[in-house]
Amino acid sequence: QVQVVESGGGLVQAGGSLRLSCAASGTILWFNAMGWYRQAPGKQRELVAVIISGGSTNYANSVKGRFTISRDNAKNTVYLQMNSLKPEDTAVYYCNVGRGGMNYWGKGTLVTVSS
Repeated sequence: QVQVVESGGGLVQAGGSLRLSCAASGTILWFNAMGWYRQAPGKQRELVAVIISGGSTNYANSVKGRFTISRDNAKNTVYLQMNSLKPEDTAVYYCNVGRGGMNYWGKGTLVTVSS
C-alpha cells in the first residue's frame, strides 16, 4: 500500500507564492517519477511538473520560469515552489508518484489565486 498526501495549498493574491509538499509512504520506498498535476474547474487534469529520480525535470509551458519542482529522496517527498502566481493557476493540485508502471495519486490540495 502506498499513501500520498499533499499539503501547502491555500488562498494567495496574484503575484504571490506558495510551496506545495507531497509525502509518499508505505510499502514502496522509492519512486522513479514524482510529479504534480492540476485540475481547474471544468477542465481536464494536466501535468504541471515532473521530476525523475536522476533529477531531470519537465514543466508545462504555462509554468516555466515560475514554478520549481524538487524532491528529497530520503524523505520520499516532492515539492512544488510556485512563484508569481496568476489567477489562472487556480486549481486542485494533485501529487503523483510512480514506479514500475504503477502510479499513485494523492487526494489533492486546493490553490486559489485571487486577482
